[in-house]
Amino acid sequence: MVDEQIRARGITNPRVLEAMEQVPRERFVPESQQPEAFADRALPIDCGQTISQPFMVASMTEHLCIESRHRVLEIGTGSGYQTAILARLASHVYTVERIAALQEKAHRLLESLGITNVSYRVGDGSVGWPEFEPYDRILVTAGAPEVPKPLLEQLVDGGRLVIPIGGRHEQTLTIVDRRGGKTIEMPRYACRFVQLIGREGWPELNAADNEE
Repeated sequence: MVDEQIRARGITNPRVLEAMEQVPRERFVPESQQPEAFADRALPIDCGQTISQPFMVASMTEHLCIESRHRVLEIGTGSGYQTAILARLASHVYTVERIAALQEKAHRLLESLGITNVSYRVGDGSVGWPEFEPYDRILVTAGAPEVPKPLLEQLVDGGRLVIPIGGRHEQTLTIVDRRGGKTIEMPRYACRFVQLIGREGWPELNAADNEE
């Protein structure tokens, strides 16, 4: 997986590559998806969410430019796979998930893997986690219509945020750097993530809206 899907497609950061080799992706995939655990695509997990394709996880992580001293805020715990990668690279990870069942399952799994430098919160990730700000890096693993202002406010001067920005069904992966009170947005490539639901993201759709 690492050689064919990640290294061969231009991911060069040795710390990111090592983390991708060390974290057992198959542990984060539902039993029904086990045969596809290392496939080059996103896979469904519980509660209508997904685990991102390996390349996307590696690429977003590389764009963050994480140093071992950094405190990282992750929005969207999901399966916990991306969380585990971040925890291998950062001093501490603060991860927020709006779906309690996913958060609890990820928490148990990461603890079973001996990953202890993570703090967990169930809530609206679009407003961040202000109690522990500022953060050196912020990663959003769900698509938003625009960069949530609270996340920018929780980022240190000189910090970086990586987030998918765009519509409900397709976005552009965007790097946002904060410099001297100003922000610089750098679009990278098209991507497709589940929606960032919350006050500063998308409103949650009801069944009728989903049918439309």
